Amino acid sequence: MSGPELTNIPRIYTALAEWLACLVYMAPFHKRFRGGWTAVAAVLFLLVQGAFLQLTDNVPIAWWIPCMAAAVGLMFSFIYTCCDLPALDAGYCCVRAFLLAEFAAALEWQLYYFAAQLGGTNAGWFCTLFVCVVYLTVFALMHLIESHTRAGSRLLHVSGREFAAAAVIGISAFLMSNLSYVFTNTPFSSSYRMEIFNIRTLMDLGGLAILYAYHLQRGELRMKHELDAINNILQNQYVQYQQSRESIDLIDRKYHDLKHQIAALRAEPDPARRSAWLDEMESDIKSYEAQNKTGNQVLDTLLTGKSLYCQKHDIGLTCVADGTLLDFMDVMDICTVFGNALDNAIECEKAIPDREKRLIHVSVSRQKGFLLLRFENYCEGVLQFEDGLPVTTKKDRSYHGYGLKSIRQTAKKYGGTVTVRAERNWFELRVLLPLPEE
Repeated sequence: MSGPELTNIPRIYTALAEWLACLVYMAPFHKRFRGGWTAVAAVLFLLVQGAFLQLTDNVPIAWWIPCMAAAVGLMFSFIYTCCDLPALDAGYCCVRAFLLAEFAAALEWQLYYFAAQLGGTNAGWFCTLFVCVVYLTVFALMHLIESHTRAGSRLLHVSGREFAAAAVIGISAFLMSNLSYVFTNTPFSSSYRMEIFNIRTLMDLGGLAILYAYHLQRGELRMKHELDAINNILQNQYVQYQQSRESIDLIDRKYHDLKHQIAALRAEPDPARRSAWLDEMESDIKSYEAQNKTGNQVLDTLLTGKSLYCQKHDIGLTCVADGTLLDFMDVMDICTVFGNALDNAIECEKAIPDREKRLIHVSVSRQKGFLLLRFENYCEGVLQFEDGLPVTTKKDRSYHGYGLKSIRQTAKKYGGTVTVRAERNWFELRVLLPLPEE
Protein backbone atom coordinates (compact mmCIF):
# COMPACT_ATOMS: atom_id res chain seq x y z
CA MET A 1 0.00 0.00 0.00
CA SER A 2 1.25 3.42 -0.88
CA GLY A 3 0.96 6.55 1.19
CA PRO A 4 -2.40 7.78 -0.17
CA GLU A 5 -3.92 4.32 0.20
CA LEU A 6 -3.06 4.30 3.85
CA THR A 7 -5.22 7.36 4.56
CA ASN A 8 -8.56 5.59 4.69
CA ILE A 9 -9.48 2.55 6.75
CA PRO A 10 -10.32 -0.46 4.54
CA ARG A 11 -14.08 -0.85 4.56
CA ILE A 12 -13.94 -4.52 5.43
CA TYR A 13 -12.12 -3.61 8.67
CA THR A 14 -14.86 -1.10 9.47
CA ALA A 15 -17.53 -3.72 8.79
CA LEU A 16 -15.76 -6.17 11.11
CA ALA A 17 -15.53 -3.54 13.86
CA GLU A 18 -19.24 -2.71 13.56
CA TRP A 19 -20.12 -6.39 13.71
CA LEU A 20 -18.01 -7.03 16.82
CA ALA A 21 -19.36 -3.89 18.52
CA CYS A 22 -22.92 -5.07 17.95
CA LEU A 23 -22.08 -8.43 19.51
CA VAL A 24 -20.66 -6.71 22.61
CA TYR A 25 -23.86 -4.76 23.30
CA MET A 26 -26.16 -7.62 22.29
CA ALA A 27 -24.60 -10.06 24.77
CA PRO A 28 -26.79 -9.45 27.88
CA PHE A 29 -30.18 -9.48 26.17
CA HIS A 30 -32.59 -12.28 25.36
CA LYS A 31 -32.46 -13.38 21.74
CA ARG A 32 -35.47 -13.74 19.48
CA PHE A 33 -34.12 -16.88 17.83
CA ARG A 34 -33.37 -20.23 19.43
CA GLY A 35 -30.62 -22.66 18.73
CA GLY A 36 -28.04 -21.60 16.21
CA TRP A 37 -30.28 -19.21 14.29
CA THR A 38 -28.78 -16.20 16.07
CA ALA A 39 -25.32 -17.26 14.87
CA VAL A 40 -26.68 -17.64 11.33
CA ALA A 41 -28.17 -14.14 11.50
CA ALA A 42 -24.85 -12.77 12.78
CA VAL A 43 -22.92 -14.30 9.89
CA LEU A 44 -25.44 -12.96 7.37
CA PHE A 45 -25.17 -9.48 8.86
CA LEU A 46 -21.37 -9.56 8.63
CA LEU A 47 -21.61 -10.55 4.95
CA VAL A 48 -24.23 -7.90 4.17
CA GLN A 49 -22.42 -5.17 6.13
CA GLY A 50 -19.08 -6.01 4.52
CA ALA A 51 -20.57 -6.10 1.01
CA PHE A 52 -22.39 -2.80 1.51
CA LEU A 53 -19.32 -0.96 2.80
CA GLN A 54 -17.20 -2.36 0.01
CA LEU A 55 -19.68 -1.27 -2.65
CA THR A 56 -19.86 2.26 -1.20
CA ASP A 57 -16.10 2.64 -0.75
CA ASN A 58 -15.54 5.23 -3.49
CA VAL A 59 -18.83 7.11 -3.50
CA PRO A 60 -18.77 10.92 -3.94
CA ILE A 61 -18.42 12.98 -0.77
CA ALA A 62 -22.07 14.06 -1.06
CA TRP A 63 -23.13 10.40 -0.68
CA TRP A 64 -20.75 9.64 2.17
CA ILE A 65 -23.08 10.70 5.02
CA PRO A 66 -26.15 8.88 3.59
CA CYS A 67 -24.08 5.72 3.13
CA MET A 68 -22.84 5.90 6.74
CA ALA A 69 -26.41 6.43 7.90
CA ALA A 70 -27.42 3.31 5.95
CA ALA A 71 -24.58 1.36 7.59
CA VAL A 72 -25.85 2.44 11.02
CA GLY A 73 -29.32 1.37 9.94
CA LEU A 74 -27.98 -2.10 9.16
CA MET A 75 -26.44 -2.24 12.65
CA PHE A 76 -29.78 -1.29 14.17
CA SER A 77 -31.54 -3.94 12.10
CA PHE A 78 -29.07 -6.56 13.32
CA ILE A 79 -29.57 -5.69 16.99
CA TYR A 80 -33.34 -5.27 16.76
CA THR A 81 -33.84 -8.45 14.74
CA CYS A 82 -31.74 -10.70 16.96
CA CYS A 83 -32.53 -9.26 20.41
CA ASP A 84 -35.93 -9.15 22.10
CA LEU A 85 -35.76 -5.39 22.69
CA PRO A 86 -38.02 -2.38 22.12
CA ALA A 87 -36.97 -0.12 19.25
CA LEU A 88 -35.63 2.63 21.53
CA ASP A 89 -33.52 0.15 23.51
CA ALA A 90 -32.10 -1.28 20.27
CA GLY A 91 -31.42 2.21 18.94
CA TYR A 92 -29.61 3.17 22.14
CA CYS A 93 -27.39 0.06 21.88
CA CYS A 94 -26.80 0.82 18.20
CA VAL A 95 -25.46 4.31 18.98
CA ARG A 96 -23.08 2.91 21.58
CA ALA A 97 -21.98 0.11 19.25
CA PHE A 98 -21.34 2.54 16.39
CA LEU A 99 -19.08 4.76 18.48
CA LEU A 100 -17.21 1.74 19.82
CA ALA A 101 -16.70 0.45 16.27
CA GLU A 102 -15.48 3.84 15.07
CA PHE A 103 -12.97 4.06 17.90
CA ALA A 104 -11.68 0.50 17.43
CA ALA A 105 -11.25 0.94 13.68
CA ALA A 106 -9.57 4.35 14.08
CA LEU A 107 -7.20 3.10 16.78
CA GLU A 108 -6.23 0.01 14.82
CA TRP A 109 -5.54 1.94 11.63
CA GLN A 110 -3.59 4.68 13.36
CA LEU A 111 -1.33 2.15 15.08
CA TYR A 112 -0.89 0.21 11.85
CA TYR A 113 -0.10 3.35 9.86
CA PHE A 114 2.50 4.42 12.43
CA ALA A 115 4.11 0.96 12.49
CA ALA A 116 4.09 0.71 8.68
CA GLN A 117 5.76 4.08 8.32
CA LEU A 118 8.28 3.30 11.03
CA GLY A 119 9.09 -0.21 9.85
CA GLY A 120 8.82 0.42 6.17
CA THR A 121 6.46 -2.48 5.56
CA ASN A 122 2.75 -2.72 4.97
CA ALA A 123 2.42 -6.38 4.03
CA GLY A 124 -0.98 -8.02 4.25
CA TRP A 125 -0.01 -10.29 7.12
CA PHE A 126 1.25 -7.27 9.03
CA CYS A 127 -2.09 -5.49 8.69
CA THR A 128 -4.02 -8.64 9.62
CA LEU A 129 -1.91 -9.00 12.75
CA PHE A 130 -2.77 -5.48 13.85
CA VAL A 131 -6.45 -6.04 13.23
CA CYS A 132 -6.49 -9.21 15.33
CA VAL A 133 -4.48 -7.77 18.24
CA VAL A 134 -6.21 -4.38 18.46
CA TYR A 135 -9.75 -5.63 17.90
CA LEU A 136 -9.31 -8.49 20.35
CA THR A 137 -7.97 -6.11 23.00
CA VAL A 138 -10.57 -3.35 22.52
CA PHE A 139 -13.69 -5.49 22.26
CA ALA A 140 -12.67 -7.95 24.97
CA LEU A 141 -11.93 -5.06 27.32
CA MET A 142 -15.23 -3.36 26.51
CA HIS A 143 -17.12 -6.62 27.02
CA LEU A 144 -15.47 -7.00 30.43
CA ILE A 145 -16.36 -3.43 31.41
CA GLU A 146 -19.96 -3.81 30.27
CA SER A 147 -20.39 -7.11 32.12
CA HIS A 148 -19.51 -5.38 35.41
CA THR A 149 -21.86 -2.44 34.90
CA ARG A 150 -24.98 -4.16 33.66
CA ALA A 151 -28.16 -3.86 35.64
CA GLY A 152 -30.18 -6.89 36.60
CA SER A 153 -32.97 -6.00 34.19
CA ARG A 154 -32.88 -7.50 30.73
CA LEU A 155 -34.46 -4.34 29.33
CA LEU A 156 -33.03 -0.84 29.33
CA HIS A 157 -36.37 1.01 29.26
CA VAL A 158 -34.82 3.86 27.28
CA SER A 159 -37.07 6.90 26.93
CA GLY A 160 -37.29 9.03 23.81
CA ARG A 161 -35.37 11.82 25.50
CA GLU A 162 -32.58 9.47 26.59
CA PHE A 163 -32.23 8.05 23.10
CA ALA A 164 -32.13 11.55 21.62
CA ALA A 165 -29.35 12.56 24.03
CA ALA A 166 -27.29 9.46 23.16
CA ALA A 167 -27.85 10.06 19.44
CA VAL A 168 -26.67 13.67 19.72
CA ILE A 169 -23.49 12.56 21.51
CA GLY A 170 -22.81 9.85 18.94
CA ILE A 171 -23.47 12.04 15.89
CA SER A 172 -21.40 14.93 17.27
CA ALA A 173 -18.42 12.70 18.02
CA PHE A 174 -18.61 11.06 14.59
CA LEU A 175 -18.84 14.35 12.67
CA MET A 176 -16.00 15.98 14.62
CA SER A 177 -13.76 12.93 14.23
CA ASN A 178 -14.22 12.86 10.45
CA LEU A 179 -14.26 16.60 9.83
CA SER A 180 -10.74 16.64 8.38
CA TYR A 181 -11.72 14.16 5.69
CA VAL A 182 -14.29 16.62 4.33
CA PHE A 183 -12.88 20.05 5.19
CA THR A 184 -9.21 20.70 5.81
CA ASN A 185 -9.47 24.44 6.39
CA THR A 186 -11.40 24.73 9.67
CA PRO A 187 -10.33 25.48 13.25
CA PHE A 188 -11.02 21.83 14.14
CA SER A 189 -9.42 20.02 11.19
CA SER A 190 -5.98 19.36 9.82
CA SER A 191 -4.31 18.66 6.49
CA TYR A 192 -1.57 16.44 7.95
CA ARG A 193 -2.23 12.74 7.80
CA MET A 194 -0.98 11.76 11.27
CA GLU A 195 -2.84 14.66 12.85
CA ILE A 196 -5.99 13.54 11.06
CA PHE A 197 -5.55 10.09 12.55
CA ASN A 198 -4.98 11.58 15.99
CA ILE A 199 -8.06 13.78 15.79
CA ARG A 200 -10.24 10.89 14.63
CA THR A 201 -9.06 8.47 17.30
CA LEU A 202 -9.21 10.96 20.16
CA MET A 203 -12.62 12.32 19.18
CA ASP A 204 -14.03 8.80 18.93
CA LEU A 205 -12.50 7.94 22.31
CA GLY A 206 -13.94 11.11 23.84
CA GLY A 207 -17.39 10.42 22.43
CA LEU A 208 -17.24 6.82 23.66
CA ALA A 209 -16.20 7.96 27.15
CA ILE A 210 -18.94 10.61 27.31
CA LEU A 211 -21.58 8.14 26.19
CA TYR A 212 -20.36 5.58 28.72
CA ALA A 213 -20.48 8.18 31.50
CA TYR A 214 -23.99 9.12 30.39
CA HIS A 215 -24.95 5.45 30.50
CA LEU A 216 -23.66 5.10 34.07
CA GLN A 217 -25.40 8.28 35.20
CA ARG A 218 -28.61 7.12 33.57
CA GLY A 219 -28.39 3.80 35.44
CA GLU A 220 -27.75 5.55 38.77
CA LEU A 221 -30.71 7.90 38.28
CA ARG A 222 -32.95 4.97 37.39
CA MET A 223 -31.79 3.07 40.49
CA LYS A 224 -32.39 6.10 42.71
CA HIS A 225 -35.85 6.52 41.24
CA GLU A 226 -36.60 2.84 41.84
CA LEU A 227 -35.35 2.96 45.44
CA ASP A 228 -37.46 6.07 46.10
CA ALA A 229 -40.50 4.29 44.69
CA ILE A 230 -39.84 1.22 46.85
CA ASN A 231 -39.40 3.37 49.96
CA ASN A 232 -42.71 5.08 49.22
CA ILE A 233 -44.35 1.68 48.98
CA LEU A 234 -42.84 0.67 52.32
CA GLN A 235 -44.15 3.80 53.98
CA ASN A 236 -47.60 3.33 52.45
CA GLN A 237 -47.75 -0.25 53.66
CA TYR A 238 -46.84 0.84 57.18
CA VAL A 239 -49.51 3.55 57.08
CA GLN A 240 -52.04 0.94 55.96
CA TYR A 241 -50.98 -1.24 58.88
CA GLN A 242 -51.57 1.61 61.33
CA GLN A 243 -54.98 2.32 59.81
CA SER A 244 -55.89 -1.36 60.05
CA ARG A 245 -54.83 -1.38 63.69
CA GLU A 246 -57.19 1.51 64.39
CA SER A 247 -60.01 -0.29 62.57
CA ILE A 248 -59.49 -3.42 64.64
CA ASP A 249 -59.51 -1.41 67.85
CA LEU A 250 -62.83 0.03 66.76
CA ILE A 251 -64.18 -3.47 66.09
CA ASP A 252 -63.01 -4.62 69.52
CA ARG A 253 -64.86 -1.77 71.18
CA LYS A 254 -67.93 -2.62 69.16
CA TYR A 255 -67.66 -6.25 70.26
CA HIS A 256 -67.69 -5.23 73.90
CA ASP A 257 -70.73 -3.07 73.23
CA LEU A 258 -72.51 -6.14 71.93
CA LYS A 259 -72.45 -7.64 75.41
CA HIS A 260 -74.50 -4.73 76.74
CA GLN A 261 -76.81 -4.86 73.74
CA ILE A 262 -77.52 -8.54 74.38
CA ALA A 263 -78.46 -7.75 77.98
CA ALA A 264 -80.84 -5.01 76.79
CA LEU A 265 -82.24 -7.35 74.15
CA ARG A 266 -83.22 -9.89 76.75
CA ALA A 267 -85.27 -7.27 78.54
CA GLU A 268 -86.93 -5.80 75.41
CA PRO A 269 -90.65 -6.82 75.17
CA ASP A 270 -91.31 -5.30 71.68
CA PRO A 271 -90.68 -7.93 68.93
CA ALA A 272 -90.10 -5.29 66.20
CA ARG A 273 -87.42 -3.48 68.15
CA ARG A 274 -85.89 -6.80 69.14
CA SER A 275 -85.67 -7.82 65.45
CA ALA A 276 -84.02 -4.51 64.47
CA TRP A 277 -81.46 -4.94 67.20
CA LEU A 278 -80.74 -8.48 66.00
CA ASP A 279 -80.08 -7.27 62.44
CA GLU A 280 -77.69 -4.63 63.72
CA MET A 281 -75.88 -7.13 65.90
CA GLU A 282 -75.57 -9.59 63.00
CA SER A 283 -73.88 -6.92 60.87
CA ASP A 284 -71.44 -6.08 63.67
CA ILE A 285 -70.61 -9.75 64.24
CA LYS A 286 -69.94 -10.26 60.52
CA SER A 287 -67.33 -7.50 60.62
CA TYR A 288 -65.72 -9.04 63.67
CA GLU A 289 -65.52 -12.41 61.89
CA ALA A 290 -63.05 -10.87 59.47
CA GLN A 291 -60.44 -10.78 62.21
CA ASN A 292 -57.60 -13.26 61.93
CA LYS A 293 -55.82 -14.85 64.85
CA THR A 294 -52.48 -16.22 63.63
CA GLY A 295 -50.28 -15.61 66.63
CA ASN A 296 -48.59 -12.53 65.20
CA GLN A 297 -50.24 -9.18 65.95
CA VAL A 298 -48.81 -7.43 62.88
CA LEU A 299 -49.97 -10.20 60.54
CA ASP A 300 -53.37 -10.31 62.26
CA THR A 301 -53.81 -6.61 61.70
CA LEU A 302 -52.84 -6.78 58.02
CA LEU A 303 -55.01 -9.81 57.28
CA THR A 304 -57.99 -8.31 59.07
CA GLY A 305 -57.77 -5.08 57.11
CA LYS A 306 -57.43 -6.94 53.81
CA SER A 307 -60.25 -9.35 54.77
CA LEU A 308 -62.65 -6.48 55.39
CA TYR A 309 -61.69 -4.97 52.04
CA CYS A 310 -62.15 -8.33 50.29
CA GLN A 311 -65.59 -8.77 51.86
CA LYS A 312 -66.61 -5.40 50.50
CA HIS A 313 -65.48 -6.34 46.95
CA ASP A 314 -66.74 -9.94 46.91
CA ILE A 315 -63.27 -11.49 47.02
CA GLY A 316 -62.76 -14.79 48.81
CA LEU A 317 -59.67 -14.55 51.02
CA THR A 318 -58.56 -17.61 52.98
CA CYS A 319 -55.52 -17.90 55.17
CA VAL A 320 -53.73 -20.76 56.92
CA ALA A 321 -50.89 -19.22 58.83
CA ASP A 322 -48.69 -19.82 61.83
CA GLY A 323 -47.89 -16.24 62.70
CA THR A 324 -45.40 -17.20 65.40
CA LEU A 325 -42.93 -18.11 62.66
CA LEU A 326 -42.69 -14.41 61.74
CA ASP A 327 -41.40 -13.25 65.11
CA PHE A 328 -37.85 -12.83 63.80
CA MET A 329 -38.98 -10.37 61.10
CA ASP A 330 -39.16 -6.61 61.48
CA VAL A 331 -42.60 -5.00 61.52
CA MET A 332 -41.86 -2.99 58.37
CA ASP A 333 -40.69 -6.11 56.55
CA ILE A 334 -43.87 -8.03 57.42
CA CYS A 335 -45.91 -5.09 56.15
CA THR A 336 -43.84 -4.97 52.96
CA VAL A 337 -44.17 -8.64 52.06
CA PHE A 338 -47.79 -9.29 53.02
CA GLY A 339 -49.07 -5.81 52.14
CA ASN A 340 -47.62 -5.79 48.62
CA ALA A 341 -48.44 -9.43 47.91
CA LEU A 342 -52.07 -9.02 48.98
CA ASP A 343 -52.48 -5.65 47.25
CA ASN A 344 -51.28 -7.16 43.96
CA ALA A 345 -53.58 -10.15 44.38
CA ILE A 346 -56.59 -7.98 45.28
CA GLU A 347 -55.97 -5.70 42.31
CA CYS A 348 -55.89 -8.73 40.04
CA GLU A 349 -59.11 -10.18 41.47
CA LYS A 350 -61.04 -6.92 41.18
CA ALA A 351 -60.49 -7.04 37.41
CA ILE A 352 -62.18 -10.47 37.13
CA PRO A 353 -65.84 -10.09 36.10
CA ASP A 354 -66.99 -13.43 37.54
CA ARG A 355 -67.20 -12.84 41.30
CA GLU A 356 -67.18 -16.58 41.97
CA LYS A 357 -63.62 -16.78 40.63
CA ARG A 358 -62.24 -14.02 42.85
CA LEU A 359 -60.13 -16.19 45.13
CA ILE A 360 -56.99 -15.54 47.18
CA HIS A 361 -55.22 -18.01 49.43
CA VAL A 362 -52.38 -17.24 51.85
CA SER A 363 -50.31 -19.73 53.79
CA VAL A 364 -47.46 -19.37 56.27
CA SER A 365 -45.70 -22.59 57.20
CA ARG A 366 -42.39 -24.17 58.12
CA GLN A 367 -40.48 -26.32 55.62
CA LYS A 368 -37.60 -27.92 57.41
CA GLY A 369 -35.36 -25.00 58.35
CA PHE A 370 -37.17 -22.46 56.19
CA LEU A 371 -40.19 -20.19 56.43
CA LEU A 372 -42.48 -20.55 53.41
CA LEU A 373 -44.87 -17.74 52.52
CA ARG A 374 -47.19 -18.63 49.68
CA PHE A 375 -49.70 -16.34 48.00
CA GLU A 376 -52.07 -17.75 45.39
CA ASN A 377 -54.79 -16.01 43.41
CA TYR A 378 -56.89 -16.72 40.37
CA CYS A 379 -55.81 -14.77 37.30
CA GLU A 380 -56.89 -14.42 33.68
CA GLY A 381 -54.76 -13.49 30.71
CA VAL A 382 -51.11 -14.15 29.88
CA LEU A 383 -48.38 -12.62 32.02
CA GLN A 384 -45.05 -11.43 30.63
CA PHE A 385 -41.99 -11.92 32.79
CA GLU A 386 -38.78 -9.90 33.02
CA ASP A 387 -35.89 -10.92 35.25
CA GLY A 388 -38.08 -13.50 37.01
CA LEU A 389 -40.91 -11.07 37.85
CA PRO A 390 -44.10 -10.26 35.95
CA VAL A 391 -44.05 -6.99 34.02
CA THR A 392 -46.66 -4.44 35.09
CA THR A 393 -49.49 -3.99 32.61
CA LYS A 394 -50.02 -0.38 33.57
CA LYS A 395 -49.07 2.25 31.02
CA ASP A 396 -47.02 4.32 33.46
CA ARG A 397 -44.22 1.93 34.40
CA SER A 398 -42.33 4.70 36.19
CA TYR A 399 -44.66 4.49 39.18
CA HIS A 400 -45.82 0.88 39.09
CA GLY A 401 -44.32 -2.57 39.19
CA TYR A 402 -42.20 -2.06 42.30
CA GLY A 403 -44.31 -4.12 44.72
CA LEU A 404 -42.72 -7.45 43.82
CA LYS A 405 -39.28 -5.81 43.63
CA SER A 406 -39.68 -4.58 47.21
CA ILE A 407 -40.70 -8.10 48.29
CA ARG A 408 -37.60 -9.54 46.63
CA GLN A 409 -35.43 -6.88 48.25
CA THR A 410 -36.87 -7.75 51.66
CA ALA A 411 -36.31 -11.47 51.05
CA LYS A 412 -32.67 -10.82 50.17
CA LYS A 413 -32.30 -8.96 53.46
CA TYR A 414 -32.98 -12.25 55.28
CA GLY A 415 -31.02 -14.39 52.83
CA GLY A 416 -34.16 -15.68 51.15
CA THR A 417 -35.51 -16.03 47.65
CA VAL A 418 -38.66 -15.12 45.71
CA THR A 419 -40.15 -17.25 42.95
CA VAL A 420 -43.14 -16.45 40.79
CA ARG A 421 -45.07 -18.65 38.40
CA ALA A 422 -48.40 -18.61 36.57
CA GLU A 423 -50.04 -21.88 35.50
CA ARG A 424 -53.61 -22.81 34.57
CA ASN A 425 -55.08 -19.44 35.54
CA TRP A 426 -53.41 -19.46 38.95
CA PHE A 427 -50.72 -17.01 40.01
CA GLU A 428 -48.36 -18.15 42.75
CA LEU A 429 -45.83 -16.10 44.70
CA ARG A 430 -43.44 -18.04 46.98
CA VAL A 431 -41.14 -16.39 49.48
CA LEU A 432 -38.62 -18.72 51.14
CA LEU A 433 -36.69 -17.40 54.14
CA PRO A 434 -34.20 -19.28 56.31
CA LEU A 435 -35.40 -19.50 59.90
CA PRO A 436 -32.94 -18.38 62.58
CA GLU A 437 -31.41 -21.13 64.64
CA GLU A 438 -33.07 -21.62 68.00
